[in-house]
Amino acid sequence: MTIKEELAAELRDALKTKDGPRRDVIRQIETEVSLARSAPGFGGVVDDALYRQVIASYTKKMEKARAEYVGFGEQGRAMADKLAFEVSYLQRWLPRKLGETETREMVRATIADLDVAGDQKSAGRVIGTLMKTHGGDLDGALVSRIVAEELG
Repeated sequence: MTIKEELAAELRDALKTKDGPRRDVIRQIETEVSLARSAPGFGGVVDDALYRQVIASYTKKMEKARAEYVGFGEQGRAMADKLAFEVSYLQRWLPRKLGETETREMVRATIADLDVAGDQKSAGRVIGTLMKTHGGDLDGALVSRIVAEELG
């Protein structure tokens, strides 16, 4: 079953059960896919790869927005919770990223390979090397934080 078919089935179920948050996030993803499809220069097909790309982009934006709402304290709690649900719900269609332990091991190995231990100015070089070789498996923000810790 394709992601599009899964989302369609999920939407039907959300409508039947009157699950507003699930309905809203699915509709938003379909809107984002439509925007991507109608963007100038799009010549591809609407397939699982496009859905994954759109979902990844959307969840990244929502994670950033959620962090801002958390900063508003109690006033932003409802919206932060809504965005946390959306990100959590959409994770099942995204490839799994490596955790902190595995990422830290890769960072340490890369620092050793590049022989830049203790050189904070080499952070960009370490991050660039990691993202080029393992970008699909890594969370960029996590890599950046760990590189700063390991070089600092």
